[in-house]
Amino acid sequence: MDHAGRPIVAVTGIGLVTPLGFGVAQNWAALLAGTSGIRRITRFPTDHLRTTIAGTVDLPEEAEGAPLTATPRVMRMAVMAAEEALAESGLGADGAFPGPLMLGMPPVEVEWPHRFELARRLAPAAVAYPDLTEAATGWTALYETAAFASVGEHLAARFGTRGSPIAVTTACATGASAIQLGVEAIQRGETQAALAIGADGTVQPEALIRFSLLSALSTRNEDPTAASRPFEKTRGGFVMSEGAACLVLESLSHARARGARILGVVRGAGEKSDSFHRTRSNPNGSAVIQAMRNAIADAGLTPDDISYVNAHGTGTPENDKMENLAMRAVFGEQAPPISSNKSMIGHTLSAAGAIEAAFSLLAIRDQMLPPTINHDEPDPAITLDVVPNVARAAKVTHVMSNSFGFGGQNVCLVLSGEPG
Repeated sequence: MDHAGRPIVAVTGIGLVTPLGFGVAQNWAALLAGTSGIRRITRFPTDHLRTTIAGTVDLPEEAEGAPLTATPRVMRMAVMAAEEALAESGLGADGAFPGPLMLGMPPVEVEWPHRFELARRLAPAAVAYPDLTEAATGWTALYETAAFASVGEHLAARFGTRGSPIAVTTACATGASAIQLGVEAIQRGETQAALAIGADGTVQPEALIRFSLLSALSTRNEDPTAASRPFEKTRGGFVMSEGAACLVLESLSHARARGARILGVVRGAGEKSDSFHRTRSNPNGSAVIQAMRNAIADAGLTPDDISYVNAHGTGTPENDKMENLAMRAVFGEQAPPISSNKSMIGHTLSAAGAIEAAFSLLAIRDQMLPPTINHDEPDPAITLDVVPNVARAAKVTHVMSNSFGFGGQNVCLVLSGEPG
């Protein structure tokens, strides 16, 4: 039991898909090498768009066919990550996972390929909403793609999870929220295990245009690999990306009883919403500060116990400055090193919290801090050790992973090595 008398939650399997590659080994090696996965978008035309780069994942089945839309893309990446995590864990090999599915994913919507198909069905008639409804009638594939909770239901059926799957969307904190839900279900004694997945595949025209209209995206198109620049003076916005991560969570006693290899534990979670603005966090950092403090307190630790912080670190001028402010408020002058995986993989949105939690566990496993690349010109306003450009060997005991979402939805996780 932990300091609060709750079951300790172990991680016994990790699966990863990012622009850096497929699988934990490939991703972690590339991350420590400081490799960028950002590239020019070829999935759809980018003429007249201000941003033409992203962290895309090229799936094997797309080599000979049309690109997948977001929902089947999320499904495919989630399956790949879960299969790797379950194989490592040894749970659910018989297609019957002994716990619930907690899925973090983006909102489902009808995308432009669907709309073009509707237009073809209607041509040359004038298009009004009733006409679109009539044209979509009987189009079963469209309904199944856009139906509420369809991804979670398909994944639950595939992996044999128990009970109704829980699908959550908390903006850029979504992946961390999925992990938190799984952890808390185990801590409450409702289950001995949970499957936590964060996945996003929304590098598509409409999403790109929306973020561009918010002036949130980097427009450093001439050199994609140098575009994501968290904490650096010339940073100008984040780079959209996609991917998936899966953590197999189970009570430490359950994992040890079956002889499982313990990859680490999720020691604490903290959340706090500020309700300040639909897209912006409060620049005073109050909710972010409290989320960090809540996570440390939930873990039964003090700020001095944190060895490293896996930053939210998007590369937008406002977010990075606010995260620096929050770090100083929580840790004072003795702040631990902090680095941003987004400098290499971009911002994977709904998947980010899960992917970065996975990288945090790997940092503990190998006692290595991944770098923040593209750190050419330090920003005087950023007073932290951001592990610039080169990975670093370090003593890593407890890691805090930060996830700060649009609308002030903030979740922080504390991950640690296996207890003695």
